[in-house]
Amino acid sequence: MGKYQFFSIKVEDGVALVTMSRPPVNALSAGLLQELGGVLDEVEGDPEARVLVLVAGEDIRTKSRKMFCGGADISEFGSAWSSGEAREFIGRGQRLLTRIEKFPKVTIAALNGSAFGGGTELAMCFHLRVLAEEAELGQPEVKLGIIPGYGGTQRLPRLMGRTPALYHMLTGDPIPAAEALKHGLVNFVVPLDEVLPKAMELAKRLAQGPPVAQRMVLEAVREGLDRPLDEGLEVELEKMAAVTKTEDTIEGAMAFMQKRPPKFKGK
Repeated sequence: MGKYQFFSIKVEDGVALVTMSRPPVNALSAGLLQELGGVLDEVEGDPEARVLVLVAGEDIRTKSRKMFCGGADISEFGSAWSSGEAREFIGRGQRLLTRIEKFPKVTIAALNGSAFGGGTELAMCFHLRVLAEEAELGQPEVKLGIIPGYGGTQRLPRLMGRTPALYHMLTGDPIPAAEALKHGLVNFVVPLDEVLPKAMELAKRLAQGPPVAQRMVLEAVREGLDRPLDEGLEVELEKMAAVTKTEDTIEGAMAFMQKRPPKFKGK
């Protein structure tokens, strides 16, 4: 595994556990985001890693709360703004987060703490999310006179609905864990000390599944969801036709008939 300043990677049982640690709040600096791109390269290229889980290090916290990610590094804004590079600065962050959203392996955000601004935007790019019941999410950028810039205005309404998303982006009010679960912004809400165990349990289960079929599910949903239904069905048909040509399809059928657990190879 590569050496990183802000990340560590441990691969076991098909799961790449990625720990992010930039005290005190995992602010998304340019350096951290660049390293995250390297982490994605490494996990994507590792055949032993079928699922990626991202969690915050235990040293990530404020005096009052455990954090997952406090958002973009505001200290870097000034130089980018004054030099007229704001568009490119923000664009780099958007492109990286979009890459996470399009990652070909299943990704899970183990939100073992609160996430605000860019932290919520980062979490929303993961396919599945487990949130601590003590934590909050939110897009408070309006309180700084700006708007979410790493995809929040587009992903938050798509995930939790237009009306509640607009309320939280216009007021900057945080989203409590119970509300995040109610609106489908996260998959599970559990006590803080159960976040990583729950995420790993889910990840190990998914790591036993068929990688090609999982990738096709991710692609079909991403490519078809915002299209008219008839176009979405064409996307599904294309993905289904492709997956039927894999060895895993034969293995799945044989295992079903033989009443045994399948052994998927990702081929």
